Amino acid sequence: MGLNSTVVLTVVLLTMMFGAGFTSAVWGYGLGRSALKEITQPDVRPNNLANKNKNATHHDGVILLQEKDILATVKKRMEGKDAEVARSPGKDAKKPTSAQAQKPKTENSTSASANNKSVFPIVSRDGGVSLEVVETTRQGNSLVLNVNLKNEGQQSVRFLYSFLNVTDDKGRALSASVEELPGQLPPNSKVYAGTVTIPTALVENSKELTMSLTDYPDQKMQLQMSGIPVAQ
Repeated sequence: MGLNSTVVLTVVLLTMMFGAGFTSAVWGYGLGRSALKEITQPDVRPNNLANKNKNATHHDGVILLQEKDILATVKKRMEGKDAEVARSPGKDAKKPTSAQAQKPKTENSTSASANNKSVFPIVSRDGGVSLEVVETTRQGNSLVLNVNLKNEGQQSVRFLYSFLNVTDDKGRALSASVEELPGQLPPNSKVYAGTVTIPTALVENSKELTMSLTDYPDQKMQLQMSGIPVAQ
């Protein structure tokens, strides 16, 4: 009796499980079918594609121009451009060529160089001693002043060149070094040539220099000159 009851119960449970699974499958299939009801497969048949392309072309409204109309339009535009250029020849005639534009610049540069040379020598005299600047040039990173020193007096004069004072046109004191000038200048009227060298970094924005030198230790003599052009 117990064994029979167990078998019957097992059969009933299996039947209920199969029934529940079948019911779930049917219900899921119904839901999926209803969800995909509005989705259709695209029609890829050649005839239908040709018809769709024809309709798309029709709706786009593309109008093909005739070749003769295009050529006529181009010809009109070209004639209009040529007429516009012909009406305004004077404007182009007034434009200077590159050679003409550069020529005044070269002449101005040459003129400025000639004016700089025309100011030399710049001379200062005091007590029979003369100091002159004969030229300014740029050598590497230095501005070089070529100078001459001469004593036409009766007594020798001593100079300490650390007392040489050089300023630019903005009043700034510049560092300068002196070479080849004698510390003791004898009264023999001989011309002693030397140089005054200034770093170009100090005179980049300067146009003119002022230079002064006094004797040592009396400081009775004052040799001073201004308007010394800075070589460019």
